[in-house]
Amino acid sequence: PQRDGERRYDNDRGPRRDGDRYDRGERGDRGQRAYPGRAGRPERAGRDREEERPPRVGAIPLTQAEYLEAPEIPEEVTYNQLDRTVRARLRTLSKDNAEDVGRHLIMAGNLLDIDPELAYRHAQVAAARGGRVDVVREAAALTAYATGRYAEALREFRTVRRLGGSNEHLPLMADCERGLGRPERALAIAQEPEARTLDKMGRIELEIVIAGARLDMGDADAARLILSRLETADAELRARIDHAMVDVLRALGRDEEADALEAAIPEPVEEVEEEDVVLYDTAELPDPDADEDADEDADDER
Repeated sequence: PQRDGERRYDNDRGPRRDGDRYDRGERGDRGQRAYPGRAGRPERAGRDREEERPPRVGAIPLTQAEYLEAPEIPEEVTYNQLDRTVRARLRTLSKDNAEDVGRHLIMAGNLLDIDPELAYRHAQVAAARGGRVDVVREAAALTAYATGRYAEALREFRTVRRLGGSNEHLPLMADCERGLGRPERALAIAQEPEARTLDKMGRIELEIVIAGARLDMGDADAARLILSRLETADAELRARIDHAMVDVLRALGRDEEADALEAAIPEPVEEVEEEDVVLYDTAELPDPDADEDADEDADDER
């Protein structure tokens, strides 16, 4: 889950749907994204006529007035690249539609960390064509979360929970409540009986969100106590805990400790994809010098 001190996605690349108006995300005083209320967009001349206009061919309707064009998918992206369990979930769709939705899901997953806004567009197309499948709504929720559309992400996570019965996204749901400026609701999610069913890593994720909610509410001491109790051997998760602790220490005015801890956090290691290497057995290749000598002998004989 997105927390204080971690990399956040810039939401300037796209608007967030909020009722009948669009609000662009801005960062609050605590580094958490906030969505200040703003008057609706000015009415355009002829807007009513635009709302009555039929959808364009090949477009996916979002509302009566706006339409989302399906982004292109490279030819090398095939349905067989999708995880087998996900393909099994898509069997409720027609074959052609399942393949189309599956390819958009692959693109959404591949682009989530590279271009979250484009990943969101792919997930929206998949949701428009297969919205009754839980894994499709899960992709819509994760991409909405990654782009800072917290209200939309929260709705989608609730739908995924209702369709699939899984509680694994409770930490993300709680963090969405934080993103919407409602830390008390994040604490309420953490107190649900279903939160006890999370695995160890899920519980740690939820505890980090709880600490952030406590910090949002001005109780930095409680946030420090929560984070100090967390233990894990996972390096990435340990780094998240330390980043959250840095923000807590700074809120407590313990800047020297915060600086020392921040300096000790290892930099994330980017995975480098290995390129395919083709090996040739040179012993089987003809000797170019021998071919030249044979050609010269043939010329001499002629």
